[in-house]
Amino acid sequence: MKALLLWPVMPNSFWSYQETLNLAGLRSTNPPLGLITIAAMLPAEWEIRFVDRNIRFETEDDWAWCDLVIISAMIIQKQDFRELIQKGVARGKKVAVGGPYPTSVPEFALEAGAHYLILDEGECTIPMFLKALARGETRGIFRSPEKPDVTQTPIARYDLLDLNAYLAITVQFSRGCPFQCEFCDIINLYGRKPRTKTPEQMLQEFQVLYDLGWRRYVFVVDDNFIGNKRNAKVFLRALIPWMEAHHYPFILLTEASLNLAEDDELIELMVKAGFTIVFMGIETPDTDSLVGIHKLQNTRQDLIESCHKITRAGLQIMSGFIMGFDNERPGAGKRIQAFIEETGIPQCQFSLLQALQNTAMWNRLQKEGRLVDGLGTIHQGAIMNFVPTRPVEELTEEYIDAFWHIYEPMPYMKRTFRHFQMMNGWRGKTKRPITMTELRLFAAICWRQGLLRSTRFRFWWQLGAIALTKPRLVYDYLIALGAGEHFFHYRYQVREQLQAQLATIKQAKQRKLVSAT
Repeated sequence: MKALLLWPVMPNSFWSYQETLNLAGLRSTNPPLGLITIAAMLPAEWEIRFVDRNIRFETEDDWAWCDLVIISAMIIQKQDFRELIQKGVARGKKVAVGGPYPTSVPEFALEAGAHYLILDEGECTIPMFLKALARGETRGIFRSPEKPDVTQTPIARYDLLDLNAYLAITVQFSRGCPFQCEFCDIINLYGRKPRTKTPEQMLQEFQVLYDLGWRRYVFVVDDNFIGNKRNAKVFLRALIPWMEAHHYPFILLTEASLNLAEDDELIELMVKAGFTIVFMGIETPDTDSLVGIHKLQNTRQDLIESCHKITRAGLQIMSGFIMGFDNERPGAGKRIQAFIEETGIPQCQFSLLQALQNTAMWNRLQKEGRLVDGLGTIHQGAIMNFVPTRPVEELTEEYIDAFWHIYEPMPYMKRTFRHFQMMNGWRGKTKRPITMTELRLFAAICWRQGLLRSTRFRFWWQLGAIALTKPRLVYDYLIALGAGEHFFHYRYQVREQLQAQLATIKQAKQRKLVSAT
């Protein structure tokens, strides 16, 4: 079998970092870990070609060569996902699909014409698919309620990647999250009992990346790295000596719940293992909203002090914030802005609430008749896909204003400086060289922020202060400023997209009013 594995185009969003990538001469933030892991599960005698369409497009030769097309996708990729399915079918190819989006919304892939739906987790459903192929079946939907033992998951086919095109390479330690936030679909996809790989597995994966010559960011893509704290600590204790022996070749980042602040030992182990950034879903400083969405783990301690504690230990925080929860009080945007300023968090994934299909929130809103047809592409420029308890125009305009001001260059630069000044300056000793990619990015930052903009005096003063007081954080600090370049540009797109949607909503209401009179 000749299989063509395709990863659809990722539209510009918070996570795309498109402007930053352009400045650094890179093409994409990170590769599709799920798809290259599936590649490792396919029979050894198969021939495989992998194409990340964010790096390059597949060729006519690729289409002519293959017998089978395998496509994975997330919801934000839905447009290109559908077009690829249709393209494959039109060319007479068998099309198999999988990943988070078709698992959550299988009818979308079926309507587009996919022949095989390999849903849920591949360790269970890839064998079903292969057996169906061997029997000569031309269609099928393969599902499994069973949650696989991830200690049996093979190492992803990192050799298929163009490593020079990516900012970060991805690995996975665990699947699942013990919490039950109403709006989150992770527990639907992976369950509430975190399953973890062994330390030996993880070190083998790190060694593969090391041997391939990778020396930049490694994103541990767990939805909650500390979902199983005991196993996370076991892994970190094994990782620390490996990182020390290899002179800290990677810069590690991950996602974790805010209750990390409750465990001093875990924070210290993460820092000593080389983690420098942790993404946390803070969502909102409004306790009533947190209780309403069952995010009780964020109500046990003071939110600001928890953030400060994690930052002081040496971890840069990235955070998620959301507007539009039920019974949210007016001024939520200003309160989130104030929280971000007080904590100094540079990068904030700030969006309007979206109801993800089959979550507890989706089911509740469906019963209440509040879901809106035709919406649901999840990105910062999308209006909510349900009727909120506040007027949608008021809520959206408040959000636009907050997003715009959070990502103004001067406030971003000032709070990034405060965040890094708060941090412990420890970093593991590394022999990792500064590459042309990083030099290009740093030169562009100095040109734009240090010369072109009115931030120029503030930029050089802050850079000098960081160099003198936290010399080991200069690299991380410049990368954070470089990430800002994406947001400085992206805020224009967000404002334009949301204002266009608001205009459409207002026109529809006016037409309805006219027809009623």
